[in-house]
Amino acid sequence: MRFYLENVDEVLNELKTSREGLSGEEANVRLNNDGKNRLKEEHKKTLLQKIIKSISDPMIIMLLVTCLISYIISIAEHSSPVDVFIILFVVIINTAMGLIQESKAEKAMESLKMMTKSKSRVKRDGEVLLIDSEDIVKGDILVLEAGDIIPADARVIETHTMKVDESALTGESVSINKLINTLNLAENQIDISLADRNNMIFMGSVVSYGRGEAVVCETGMRTELGKIASSLNNVKDEATPLQIKMKELSKVLTKVVLVICVIVFIVSLIRAKTLNVDIVRNTVLASVALAVAAIPEGLPAIVTIILSIGVTEMAKRKALIRKLTAVETLGAVQVICTDKTGTLTKNQMTVTRIYTSGDKNEKETTLLIKGMCLCSDSKLEKDAKRAKGEPTENALVEYANNQGFPKYELEKMYKRVYEIPFDSNKKMMSTIHENNNKYIQFTKGATEILLEKCNKYMENDEIHEMTKEFKEKILIENNKFASDALRVLGLAYRELNEIPKGLENNEAENNLIFIGFMGMMDPCREEVHDAILKCKNAGIRTIMITGDHRDTALAIAKKLEIIEDESEITVGAEIDGITDDELVEVLKKCSVFARVQPEHKTRIVKALKRLGYVTAMTGDGVNDAPSIKEADVGISMGITGTDVSKGVSDVILSDDNFKTIVDAVEEGRRIYDNIRKVIQFQLSTNMGEVLTIFFASILNAEILTPAHLLWINMITDSTPGLALGMERAEENIMKNKPRQKNESVFSDGAGINMVWQGILMAVLVTISYFIGEKIGGHKNGMSMAFITMNFAELFEAICMRSQQKPIIKLKNKNLYLLGATILTVILTLSVIYIPFFVKIFSFSAIDAKELLIATTLAFILIPTIEIGKTIAKANK
Repeated sequence: MRFYLENVDEVLNELKTSREGLSGEEANVRLNNDGKNRLKEEHKKTLLQKIIKSISDPMIIMLLVTCLISYIISIAEHSSPVDVFIILFVVIINTAMGLIQESKAEKAMESLKMMTKSKSRVKRDGEVLLIDSEDIVKGDILVLEAGDIIPADARVIETHTMKVDESALTGESVSINKLINTLNLAENQIDISLADRNNMIFMGSVVSYGRGEAVVCETGMRTELGKIASSLNNVKDEATPLQIKMKELSKVLTKVVLVICVIVFIVSLIRAKTLNVDIVRNTVLASVALAVAAIPEGLPAIVTIILSIGVTEMAKRKALIRKLTAVETLGAVQVICTDKTGTLTKNQMTVTRIYTSGDKNEKETTLLIKGMCLCSDSKLEKDAKRAKGEPTENALVEYANNQGFPKYELEKMYKRVYEIPFDSNKKMMSTIHENNNKYIQFTKGATEILLEKCNKYMENDEIHEMTKEFKEKILIENNKFASDALRVLGLAYRELNEIPKGLENNEAENNLIFIGFMGMMDPCREEVHDAILKCKNAGIRTIMITGDHRDTALAIAKKLEIIEDESEITVGAEIDGITDDELVEVLKKCSVFARVQPEHKTRIVKALKRLGYVTAMTGDGVNDAPSIKEADVGISMGITGTDVSKGVSDVILSDDNFKTIVDAVEEGRRIYDNIRKVIQFQLSTNMGEVLTIFFASILNAEILTPAHLLWINMITDSTPGLALGMERAEENIMKNKPRQKNESVFSDGAGINMVWQGILMAVLVTISYFIGEKIGGHKNGMSMAFITMNFAELFEAICMRSQQKPIIKLKNKNLYLLGATILTVILTLSVIYIPFFVKIFSFSAIDAKELLIATTLAFILIPTIEIGKTIAKANK
C-alpha cells in the first residue's frame, strides 16, 4: 500500500490500528512476527579468510612452491637452506601487508544500526509510553516534537506546524512542512518522489520544528533507510585498475616462468641426450632460480608503501584516505558525481538579497530586517555566529545579527507578547511585540499570499493605499528572486495600541502594511567554481546529483558552469520512466540530475561505469551511501557527512571542500605515475635477471644463484624502487586528460623499453661473469656478475626518474633516490668484501680492476637509455 496516496482513516484501517494506538498484547504479537525495528549487520570476513585471500596470488603460490622445492634440495644435499628462509621472509612480509590493506573496516551497518538505538514516545492502550525504538512495530502511533529522531517510516496523522529535516536522506536543503492531506498523482505520473511525500516521515530524519503524530507503516529493513542498508550489502567491492593489472601480471609471469622452465629442461635433455638424476636436479635448480628471478618479490610491498606515503601527503591536503587503493584510482578519475547540498554549497541557508519598494530607504530596510528577525523562533546566543532553530529562520536571524541587530538585543526592546504560529495552509506566521507601551505586529510568509492581506504599503517612509499596479510590480520582483532559485519570504506589519481581539481566529492577519521581502539560498562555496574549472582543464567531467528542486539545481549548476542551458538537466521522475540503456544515452548529454532518490544515484553511477568512465561520487547524507560505495572512488564529507556515508567511502574530505578533491586527484596522478615507473623498473630488471639465468642454462654455467637474486630483488630493486615512488609530479600533470581505465602500464613504448633494457642488462651481466671467471674462476665471475647486475639496476633507476626528459635536464632533485643509491652501493660492496657474507653467498673478493670493469659494464646502461629517450621523442 502506498500510504501517502490514502487518507488517514484508510491507512489506520489497513494497519489495523487506531489513533489511540495498539494494545500492549497486539504490539508484542507484531514484534514477534515482524522482528525488531533495526538494521541487519554485514557479514565480516574472518582472519583466516583474509590470510587465504592474501596468499592466493599466483606469485605468492609460486614462491611457496619454490620454497618447498628449495627446502627438499637442501635436505637432500645437506646444505644450508638460506634460500628457504629468505623466501619465507618475503612471503610473510607480503601477507602482512595484504592483511593491513585488507582491513577496511566497513562501519556502514554499525552506523545505520546506531541510528535506531534510541527511545521513542508511542501510544499504547491510549497512553503515551517511552519505549526502545527497536521495539516499535507497524501500527504504533508515534508522538513527536522538535528534536526527535524519527525511528521508523510513518504516515502523518496530526501536525502542529511540524517540519522535518530530511537532508541526510533526500538531499533537500530545507526542512519540509509535514501535512495530513492525501497526495494525488498528476497525469501520467507513475509515483511521487521521496522528497515530495509531504505526509510521510522517514527513519533517521529529525523533527526540526513543531510537533505531531504519525502511524508507523514500515520498520527495520523495510524502511527507506533499510532499503539503503540492503543496497549497501548488495554492492560488491571492485578491483581498481592497478589491482587488475597486477593480477594479470601475476598470471603472465607464472606462464613465462613455466614456459622458460620447459625450454631449459628440453635444452638440458638435448645436450645430455639422456634423462638422468643430474638433469632433473639441475633443471629443478634452474626452475627455482627462474622463479625467484621472474617474481618481483618486493613489488607488492613497495606499491603498498608508496600508497601509504601518498595517504600521508593527501592527509596534509585535507583528504583522508580510508582505502590505500583509492590513491591510485583517484589519478584515473574521469567523472565526479557530486551532491549539491553541503558539497558544492555551504548547507547553510543565507539571506543573499533583500527588496523594499522605496529607493533603498534606510527606515524601510531596518524595519524589514528587525521584523524578519523578531517574527522567527530561532535563537541566537550572545557572541555566537550561528543561530539555533529551523534553517530558514536561522538565516533571517543571522542576517540581522550581521547587520548590527542581534536578536537577544531586539527581544529586550520588543518583548513578544503573542504569536500566531506558522500554518502550512495559510503559509504565514505572526508575532506581536510590546515597545514603550505600544504594540507592533509583524507577519511573514509567502509574498503572493501576504499581499492579499495588505491594504497598504510603505514606500520612501510614506504609507500608501494598496493598488493593483503595486501588487503586480512586487510579484514581478518576487519572481525575479524565485527565478534565481532564491527562497522568498515577505514581511508586513501594523502598529497597535493594544493587543487585538479575535487572535484565536487569526483575524489579526488582515489590514497589514507591506514592507518588502528577502531572498535566501544555500550559497555556493567560494572556491568551488575554480575547482570545477580545474576539473575541466584536467579532462574531468562534473555531474551534479541532488534531491533539491529542478530550478534550484539549475541555478546553482549554471552559476558554477557545470552546464550552459536547461537542456542538460533531468529530474528523478524522468529516470523512473526509462531503462538503464536509455539512461546511458541521457548521461551523454545531461550533467545535472535534480529531485533524485537514492536508487537513482546508484543507477547513474552504474550507467557511467557502463560507459567506461572511472567514476567518483561525493556526498554527505545517508541517501548518498549506496552510490558512494558503488563508485570507483567514494568520497564523503568529514564535517557534514553522516557516519554512514563515511563508513562506506574510500576518501573523507576533512574540510568538506570540493577543491580538495582536485588536489587529491593531482596527488593520485603523481602517485600512479611513480608506481608505473616502479613497476617498469622492477619488471625490466627482473627480465634482465630471468634472461641471465636463461643464458646461464643455455651456456651450462651458474652465473647467479637464487639467494643472489633474492638479495638483488629485496635490496637493489626495492630500495631505489621505493625512492622512485617519492619523485615529484611531472610538469602540467593537471593539464593532461585522465588515463583510460584499461590503459596498460606498458603503454607509450614502456613495454618495448622494458624488453630491450632487460636484454641489454642480461648481456652485460653475462659478459661480466665470463670476464671474471677467466680472471679468477667461477666464484670471481659470480662476484663480478653480482656487482654488474646491482649497479646496472641502480643506473636504470636513475634514468627512470623521467621517461621523456633526459636526466641532465631534470630541475627537481630526488634526494631519496640519491640516499637509496649510496645505501645500496654500500650494502652491495659489503656482500662482496665482508667475510661472513662472502661465505654465505659463495663469493670471492674482487680487486679494484675487476670492480672497475664490472661498474663500467653497468654504466653502459645510462647513455643507451638516454639515447633511447631521444629517439622515442623524435619519432612521436
